[in-house]
Amino acid sequence: MYLMISKYVVPLEQVDAVRTEHLAFVESLEQRGLLASAGRQDPPVGGVLVLKVTDRETALELIAQDPYVTAGVAEYTPVGYLANRGDLKDA
Repeated sequence: MYLMISKYVVPLEQVDAVRTEHLAFVESLEQRGLLASAGRQDPPVGGVLVLKVTDRETALELIAQDPYVTAGVAEYTPVGYLANRGDLKDA
């Protein structure tokens, strides 16, 4: 799995202007079986997507399609990990 941790690089108002498109993108990942979890950080300085992919290249290819990325409002840091406990261990 890959944690994709985003950081907003513009004011929150600019991020929110693209949020509907971003949420549609997240929904499409879920429908395709590629998303284990997602949510905005608290406070809202970015977010986290947990992708059900096994390699960095695939994670980066997917996240490059995120409207937050294409609009230049957020940057992602990929972190690969093997879930061996909790609800995501079988994801």
